[in-house]
Amino acid sequence: MTPAHASATASAVEPASASSHAPAGERAAQAATAPHARVPAVPVRQLTLVLGGARSGKSHFAEQMATDHAAATGGPVTYIATARYDDDTSDEEMQLRIALHRARRPADWGLVESPLHLADALYANARHDGCILVDCVTLWLNNLLFLDGRSYPDHGLVTPPSAFTEEIDALLAALPTLPGHVILVSNEIGFGVVPMGAITRFYVDELGRLNQKLAAAADRVRLLVAGIPISVKGADPAC
Repeated sequence: MTPAHASATASAVEPASASSHAPAGERAAQAATAPHARVPAVPVRQLTLVLGGARSGKSHFAEQMATDHAAATGGPVTYIATARYDDDTSDEEMQLRIALHRARRPADWGLVESPLHLADALYANARHDGCILVDCVTLWLNNLLFLDGRSYPDHGLVTPPSAFTEEIDALLAALPTLPGHVILVSNEIGFGVVPMGAITRFYVDELGRLNQKLAAAADRVRLLVAGIPISVKGADPAC
């Protein structure tokens, strides 16, 4: 798990029609006298949290959800990757994982690498007709915790860098304001034994707390178990 930073641009705002500026009474009268006029559907803001353990199928499920959204709406998909791709890295396992994810994604999806400033990346790329897939929150939290190669003692209190709290707060503030469909992928790592080492326990605790906050903000939550999605919260989206 290695941190990196990237940014992206572009957001879209749908223009309002001239009639949308008329008083509510006039708009109701117009609708009543023009029953055959087509009113374009406005995509609803959606937030989905996809949880699961390692190799549970959560990423594949989230990717299929984004594919279905694009097929139904015709809107773009932007994939926000929180892992750094470094040609000089000696971590061959991470390189292979990234390569597999790249090969699986449709060629027309946009890609943004944002291992640290996730809220900024979401603000820059969210749009009313689009879908954003963030994979994954787990790596992002790790990157913040070990920012600039920070190390921690085996015992005692853990004091993360200030960016750790600041970026989490920024993400939680951003999510309710974002247009379109946002899909967050995160690991559920609290089902096992209490881990050894202060920093590992701190990480497990903080990821669990963050997952709770994301689930509370989400319209729907899905838990993947052995490749099978289990509905935890909310109905399936229409697209």
